[in-house]
Amino acid sequence: MNAARAELEAIFRDALRAVDPGEALARELVLARGRVRLGSEELTPGSTRVIAAGKAAPAMAQAFERVAASAELRGLVVARDTPAAWSSRLELRVAGHPVPDERSAAAGRAALAVAAAAAPDETLLVLLSGGASALLSTPLPGLSPADLRITTALLLRSGAEIAELNCVRKHLTAVSGGRLLAATRARRVVVLVVSDVLGDDLSTIGSGPCAADLSTYADALQVLERRALLAEVPAAVREHLLEGAAGRRPECVRPDDPRLASVSHQLLATNRDALAAAAASARSRGLEVRIVSEQLRGEARELGARLAALARATRPRSRALLLLAGGEPTVTVRGAGRGGRAQELALAAALVLAGDASLCLLAAGTDGSDGPTDAAGAFADGGTQARAAALGLDPRASLAANDAHGFFVREGGCFRTGPTGTNVMDLVLVRVEPAP
Repeated sequence: MNAARAELEAIFRDALRAVDPGEALARELVLARGRVRLGSEELTPGSTRVIAAGKAAPAMAQAFERVAASAELRGLVVARDTPAAWSSRLELRVAGHPVPDERSAAAGRAALAVAAAAAPDETLLVLLSGGASALLSTPLPGLSPADLRITTALLLRSGAEIAELNCVRKHLTAVSGGRLLAATRARRVVVLVVSDVLGDDLSTIGSGPCAADLSTYADALQVLERRALLAEVPAAVREHLLEGAAGRRPECVRPDDPRLASVSHQLLATNRDALAAAAASARSRGLEVRIVSEQLRGEARELGARLAALARATRPRSRALLLLAGGEPTVTVRGAGRGGRAQELALAAALVLAGDASLCLLAAGTDGSDGPTDAAGAFADGGTQARAAALGLDPRASLAANDAHGFFVREGGCFRTGPTGTNVMDLVLVRVEPAP
């Protein structure tokens, strides 16, 4: 299976290159007569303030700086990690992700200060990507960073989808839900987006700091009730949401807010772009391609079993076939192990693939990070279960313990890329050999 794994890794890396945020941004920018043209928008670097936040923030900020050349730049970059060989005229802050921390609260305050400092004749350029919600988590009055940290951790463990998680966050934090827009006097706000959510919903990506929001405090309470967390979140969070639902706290920026007329959003890279690039790469290698889902969602273990069953039931006649899926599964954590959604999907798939040497699967996050591990995801194939048994590993027990990472570290299926600097959710690739 080494050749099949190498081919899947090469296809995955081709997909990553297609959604490189710096290159995607650079393709859209043109410098002419001291102005940066972005489609129909024109930005004068000296009168543009920049806020870049998310996993792709460093690459996006540096791409803009390269085009802006020697112009004076003012602003802020907020990232999860300090980039290698970082060189920038913009202030860099590192903050907590996926669970926010004190640095996240400080970074959110700094972003609000940049927005507030923009003069009425200036432009605010927001370079937004997945992870911004946690990185810019300044609590609303009456709440603390600890309240946000505990609530976020509980939602993540519950298997909440990103839209649910961000619905709650938008009603607890001071940057999200259009509040960054509300903080600025800039005549124009231009938001360039690398999407990490299904459907590319602008109000969900980064919790929509400059977008209108239709959700309410009551919706946030319903999320906590649905996930059986209302009694577990800090009392201050519960009281805050109840006060909001009673009309005693302002909602997020609504669609009829006149300030939205100053905002434009542009998508630079999406999961669909990554799927298209993976498909093109596979075809160039002589594989047939079938995209089976662009909306992968739900429990990772269930999706893994389903995709593996589909692969087993599919037998191409003349050449190998690649089944492709993209999206963002979730994991409801019940065990004490370590893992992530991609690794859990691969482990569940391994149980179904067992004994079939014609199948090989790779599930991985495009950001290079899968849960609280250093892996992007994992490989699984027809021999995974047998190799595990030879090592004394029980895949079913590992799955029950949510210990996919521990399993694949020992079995040898861990897939590592390191931080990729982008984030367009996950890809699952399944290679199916033709029938003999």
